Amino acid sequence: MKHILTPLLSMTLSLLLFTIPFTAQAKGSIPQTMNYGGKTLVLNGSGLRKKFFITLYVGSLYLTEKSSDAEKIIKDDTPMAIRLAIRSSLISPEKMKEATLEGFNKSTRGNITPIKPQIDELLKTFDKGVGQGDVYELINMPGSGVHVVRNGVRVATIRSPAFKQALFGIWLSKTPVQLSLKHQMLGK
Repeated sequence: MKHILTPLLSMTLSLLLFTIPFTAQAKGSIPQTMNYGGKTLVLNGSGLRKKFFITLYVGSLYLTEKSSDAEKIIKDDTPMAIRLAIRSSLISPEKMKEATLEGFNKSTRGNITPIKPQIDELLKTFDKGVGQGDVYELINMPGSGVHVVRNGVRVATIRSPAFKQALFGIWLSKTPVQLSLKHQMLGK
C-alpha cells in the first residue's frame, strides 16, 4: 500500500506546485483599476475560466463601487466592465464565437431572438482574431452602450440595454458560464 500512495502523493504535490505559479501569475497581471471614458472602475473580482483543466482566460469584473449583487449589476446601466485576458492558445475566433453564443443562450434561457443583431455584431469583432495574449474589455457606458475594446482599441459600440444585461449575464446570471468564476468576479 505504501508503494502506491508515495507515487500518488508525489504526483499530486507536483501538480499542485506546478499550477500555483501559473494561477498566481495569471491573477497577478490584473489591473486593480480601469479608466475609460473619464470613469474610474475598480476591480470587483476576478477568476479563471477553465475547461477540462485548461485555463482559457482570466475574467475580471470592474464596477464604480464593489458589489456582490449579481442581479443588480446585470440590471444597472452604470459604468462597468468585464475584462477577458485570453490565456490559452486553444482559443480561436470560431471557438470564441461558439462559446459566446452558448453563453448568451444560457444567460437568456434560450431567447436570443430579441438581441440577435447585437450578438452578431459582437461575434463579428472576433473575426479580427482572438488568441493567447489578447485582452477584450466589454465596457458599459450609460447613454452610449457597450464598448467592445480589443487590445486597447475600440472595435464596436453596441447600443441595447437588453444586450448589456444578457452580456453581463453570461458570467453573472443564475446560469453562468462557470459558477466558480461568477463567485470570484463577485468577490465571494
